[in-house]
Amino acid sequence: MRKTKAERQRLLKETIEYTPFITDEELAKIFEVSIQTIRLDRMELKIPELRERIKSVAKLQWNEQVRALAVEDIVGEVVDLELDKKAISIMDIGREHVFTKKNIARGHHIFAQANSLAVAVLNDELALTAKSNIRFIRQVKQGERVVAKAVVKKQTDKGLTIVQVDSFVNNEQVFTGEFHMYRSRDSID
Repeated sequence: MRKTKAERQRLLKETIEYTPFITDEELAKIFEVSIQTIRLDRMELKIPELRERIKSVAKLQWNEQVRALAVEDIVGEVVDLELDKKAISIMDIGREHVFTKKNIARGHHIFAQANSLAVAVLNDELALTAKSNIRFIRQVKQGERVVAKAVVKKQTDKGLTIVQVDSFVNNEQVFTGEFHMYRSRDSID
């Protein structure tokens, strides 16, 4: 049975509060209405689009935690962060990220997301990439969402931290990289 507009909007607001990273497409399926209806409901309820919700959550939750970069300097949007342990970011591939003729993402955007996440995960004021070993596994196309996952593997006594970053589109791996990160000696225990 179809819900009334008021009931749908109340449930929509609750759903977005509980899962702020849900897309309009996913909401349309849940509520069995068009994407346009979801967008209109969001506008009436003054709920921002997904990208803006991600930015506001990231700034609120991680602005104080990310030490080596300003949140605005991270390529992609950080959605999970445990300093010196793990981090996750997402990036929606738009027109600005792709080659004009092929609609395939330029590799430097995929690399930049992974590299900036490797910097962001470190609990240090100074974190720089000393070297990386990367591999692109498959092409990423316009309209796809890349989820990058960083895991701190080990810290060396030479001031290096090894961070593994793997990137996925719909659970299919598209990129992998091992980043050797220089950090200041003051942060090494």
